[in-house]
Amino acid sequence: MIDTWDPVQYGKFQREREQPFFDLLALVRRRPGMRVVDLGCGTGTLTRTLHERLEARETVGLDRSDSMLAKTRMNEPPEGLSFETASIESFVMRTSPPAAWDLIFSNAALHWVEDHAALIPRLVEALAPSGQLAFQVPAQHDALTHSVAEELSAIEPYASALGGWRRSQPVLTPDEYARLLYRCGFGDPKVELIVYPHVLPGREDVVEWVKGTLLTEYKRHLPGGLYEQFVGEYRDRLLARLENERPFFYPFKRILCWGQRSA
Repeated sequence: MIDTWDPVQYGKFQREREQPFFDLLALVRRRPGMRVVDLGCGTGTLTRTLHERLEARETVGLDRSDSMLAKTRMNEPPEGLSFETASIESFVMRTSPPAAWDLIFSNAALHWVEDHAALIPRLVEALAPSGQLAFQVPAQHDALTHSVAEELSAIEPYASALGGWRRSQPVLTPDEYARLLYRCGFGDPKVELIVYPHVLPGREDVVEWVKGTLLTEYKRHLPGGLYEQFVGEYRDRLLARLENERPFFYPFKRILCWGQRSA
């Protein structure tokens, strides 16, 4: 798979992207000597924070992008922390019960994986007794940032270049996640929908935001020159439908989920 992730582009809004991580971490119940895996850990910076805050015995950060992990691998990690290039799908496929993860953590990564109704039970199976699952996913699929990309991908020359590919939307509703977690054996699951109030310098910065996330999938499926043309048309279409205000208020919806297995 072509690696289209750019840690510099992704890091342009580091402060805004970090707050959901800390909100998710606040749901986790810390225990001595935890064994933790961070799925879709990105640059690994927050994985280090996760490891240190929990005082975990072992933490493994997994991400499918070598470029995102490159900087982390240049620095010596603290004892018990390691990183691996691997997809979330491969983690699920290679994990079979009984497993011994005390915490499976994922901050803004599971929305890249299909079929959450099947995925979440598989993750729960990989937990040890009293193990916890904590994940956060963006819920922006109905926002203009996403609908404009969908509209553009359906017209030429992009439709032919994409060969019928359309970006999937696997994210469930908050109540669907709550029901799913309960059916997985979590007696008191916590599911929160939070609208994060990001204030950006201007509406053009919204394009810079999605170039670091959403548009990476279009970059992977389009030839280089055509991708740049796609971004240009995307920018024109999106900015024409956003208020021309400075600063620009950019509300961003995220769903935070937590549950714990019985002992």
